[in-house]
Amino acid sequence: MKFTAINSVASNCPNMTDAHALDMARLGPWLRAHLPDISGEIAAEKFAGGQSNPTYAIKIDGAPRYVLRKKPPGVLLPSAHAVEREYQVTNALKDTDVPVARPLALCEDSDIVGTPFFIMQFVGGRNFWDARLPDMSPAKRSAIFDEMNRVLAALHKVDPTGLGLGEFGKPGDYFGRQVGRWTKQYRVTETEKIEAMERLIHWLPANNPGRAHSRIVHGDFRNDNMIFAPDAPRIVAVLDWELSTLGDPLADLAQHVMAWRFPNEGLRGLGDSDLPALGIPEEADYVARYFERLGGTPPTEAEWRYALAFALFRNAGIRQGVYKRALDGNASSDAALVHGKRAAAVAGLGWRIASGEGDAKLLKAD
Repeated sequence: MKFTAINSVASNCPNMTDAHALDMARLGPWLRAHLPDISGEIAAEKFAGGQSNPTYAIKIDGAPRYVLRKKPPGVLLPSAHAVEREYQVTNALKDTDVPVARPLALCEDSDIVGTPFFIMQFVGGRNFWDARLPDMSPAKRSAIFDEMNRVLAALHKVDPTGLGLGEFGKPGDYFGRQVGRWTKQYRVTETEKIEAMERLIHWLPANNPGRAHSRIVHGDFRNDNMIFAPDAPRIVAVLDWELSTLGDPLADLAQHVMAWRFPNEGLRGLGDSDLPALGIPEEADYVARYFERLGGTPPTEAEWRYALAFALFRNAGIRQGVYKRALDGNASSDAALVHGKRAAAVAGLGWRIASGEGDAKLLKAD
């Protein structure tokens, strides 16, 4: 049996080094020992894009069969890049109404490819990087967005205790814990003072709505983290569960609808698009449909404003972390430098919403 490392990247990342290359001399035998019916030449090809956990297609005789997702190299922030938790949550969800790529094996031994990793089923289909869904009819766009809405509500209806995830996160005060966590992580990766972040760091604890909701939250539910069926507006796998935990579903929804607040250029959002002409629902209609599906009492206006401000604060913190990893040479993609530099703009939008501009949007990425 022959093992080959391809580790290719897309043309938009021409300066990627071999920092994320896999040692196939070690990985190949491990795959053969842990996965059934492997015969033929094994190759690993790195997926382009993504700023967090390096992800690879594992090909057998040239055809993708599995996906490997690993922690990046280098010194990492505490609890960040937790591929072990990704494996745990997707393994619990694999037979629910929430579509996931079926996880197959977890390796916590860093000697195999340098960091812990897990293997999951390869799921073929369509992946949409542009939220505007170009080259589609309005009716097809509407169906795609309705499917995302449906799956998010389905996730938030799942009883975590019934799936053995009762201790997947701490109960209660999700916003308080998350603000504290992301403030600490932001301080570790801070490269210059961002005034809007300083204001949010003080405003968010002082205005915590005190909600006690606790459900499985994805943490980064957006169109490019989903695989759709080739011929239908149906999600076949929600990907990238790195930030998942037990928390407030309102935070997950706010994170998801940031696309409506961001411009397309630079941030791949919808904020500068003619949504009715595209067949894409307005933010308010989309949120209302989610709560129709979820049931229960919708949030107050103050709670929704808080959730949006928090989502943008966290997003800015993530971007700052990506930027710092890029400076340190540990980012998964060369685009990390560009994304990181937008932390200040995202934080600025968060502060405008926190301070009362509830309908504020980010009209320029830079």
